[in-house]
Formats: sequence, C-alpha cells, structure tokens
Amino acid sequence: MLLLHAGVADRRSWEPVATEVSRHGTVVSYDRRGFGESAPGTSSFTHLQDLRSVLDHLQIEKAWLVGSSAGGKLALDAALSMSGRVAGLVLLSPAVSGAPSPASEVVDRELLQIDEQMVQADQRGDLDEVNRLEIQLWLDGPREPEGRVAGAARELALDMNRIALANGISESSDHTIDAWSCLTEVGVPTTIAYGVLDANHIIVRSEELGQRIPGARCLLLDGMAHLPYLEDPTVVAELIIGAITSPTEPTSM
Repeated sequence: MLLLHAGVADRRSWEPVATEVSRHGTVVSYDRRGFGESAPGTSSFTHLQDLRSVLDHLQIEKAWLVGSSAGGKLALDAALSMSGRVAGLVLLSPAVSGAPSPASEVVDRELLQIDEQMVQADQRGDLDEVNRLEIQLWLDGPREPEGRVAGAARELALDMNRIALANGISESSDHTIDAWSCLTEVGVPTTIAYGVLDANHIIVRSEELGQRIPGARCLLLDGMAHLPYLEDPTVVAELIIGAITSPTEPTSM
C-alpha cells in the first residue's frame, strides 16, 4: 500500500493509519517534493514521475494507492497512466486532474469567505494567517467552528502545512493528464470516501466520481471533514483494510 498525502500535509499524517493497516501488508509513504522532509525540486519534475521512481526504487511491481485530496489526484493519474503498477485505489475526497470548476451554486458561502481572507493574508505576506485559515477550512470544515478538531491533530496539521507554505508549493499545474475525461477507463477496484463536513463541491465531485468510475464503492464519513485520518485514524484504517481485502471489481461499460 502506497499512502499519498494531501496538499496541506506530509507523510506524518498517515502514521497512525499506517500502524494499523501494516498488519495486512507492506505500507509505504513518502513526502512529495516540498513537503515534510523533502526539499522542493530544483529541476523539472512531476509527482507522477516521482511516484514511479519510488515504486521502482523499492522494487514494488504493483501497489494499492491510497490518496487524500491532491494525493488522490496523483493516485488517479497513476491508475490511468501506469495501470499495470496499480492494484486498486482508495481515494479520500480526491482532487481530479482536468475537473471543471464547480458550479457557483454548490460552493459553500463560508468557503468563499475563508478563501477571500486567505487571499488578503497572502497579499500581506502573513503565512501564519494563511496557515490558520487553511487548516480551519480543511481540518474543521468550512461550515464548522474553528477549533472543532483540537489537540495533537491540529498541531500536526498546522506544522505540516507550515512547511509547504514556506516552500511555496503549488501542485495545481503538476499534472498533465485529463483524468476527468477518462474516468470510465479506470480499470482497478476503487473506493471513494468523503466527509459529510467537507466542502460541498468536494462532496458533489466525490459522488460523481462514484457514479462514473466503473464499479466504484462510495462511502460517506459521518462527522468528519477533508482530512478524516487526522480525526479518526481507526475508521480510515478499517476503510482501507476493507477495500483491499474485499475489493469491488470494475464493471464493464
């Protein structure tokens, strides 16, 4: 199992989950360039090329890819471009390469307000405020009070995202695959999970993925937002174990 972190996190976000799922197989997670302990790239690269290099370096012929948010986008890209190396997918509120901008009527008013505050903070060069707002948005959920998720999980989230912000990391232009137009070509068992407290447009997109990827299993996580493994690692670990031990086979289109 290869665990791919979100764009506001690094490999540390998976540690409690990895401990539980490691009883069912080998677990690998790594910091993408510019996250955690990996320095930003100094030459041309793509995260997809790096993923392939990790598999090659570890001599892993085929792996289940578990991806959160931007990590989910990377997992989907890999399933479409190097399908022989991917055994199956578990996608947590995934981004999708080539996905259209969400319709205005499905975007949370609260998300737009937080986004505007982040733009203003970024223009002032106040990365601490940008960090605070991003963690409010993605850990608590846009419609929930700030601090809904507290303690060690929040401190870890703030520390992980602080590193990415300091490195000026943006993954928006990294992927060149139009996965959105090719979802019916995903040919591996796929489970999609999303939190009920996540941004509404992500919920809508996750539900559409479940409808368009052949044979996909779609699960709603009650009481959680965009980073559910920071809220309840056990629930997410059980979800992953269930996906890999009882995979749903893709249906023919």
